[in-house]
Amino acid sequence: MHRPSNQPPPTEPIECTVLAVSGELLIEHCDACGRWVHPAAGECRDCGGPLVARPVSGRGTVFTYTVNHHPYNPEIPTPYVIAIVELAEQSGLRVAANIVGCEPDSVTCGMAVDIQPANGSGGAPQFAPV
Repeated sequence: MHRPSNQPPPTEPIECTVLAVSGELLIEHCDACGRWVHPAAGECRDCGGPLVARPVSGRGTVFTYTVNHHPYNPEIPTPYVIAIVELAEQSGLRVAANIVGCEPDSVTCGMAVDIQPANGSGGAPQFAPV
């Protein structure tokens, strides 16, 4: 059952659902239809079922990226890579992240990556090449 497009999204607070804790990445999952949902929605966009944060494998590929050379945050050395990583669990399931463990110029779209055990100093999940 789809929510009609003219119906507003749920108003209850939605907790952050992407956390790199002990190397686990948590994403909302619908047990009713098996769909992964990110960003957080409160209910499944496909069937309207409730969502539960579940760990994903942490494997993915770089969908797109940019190399940042501007020091927005003095705690984060430049240059650094900001990427959209498509997770292996589902086509189109993407998270914003940093790519670490390699030279920024070596990152490519389609590069296989794995989640790292801790978030970066900016708070984003970190992935490194496989």
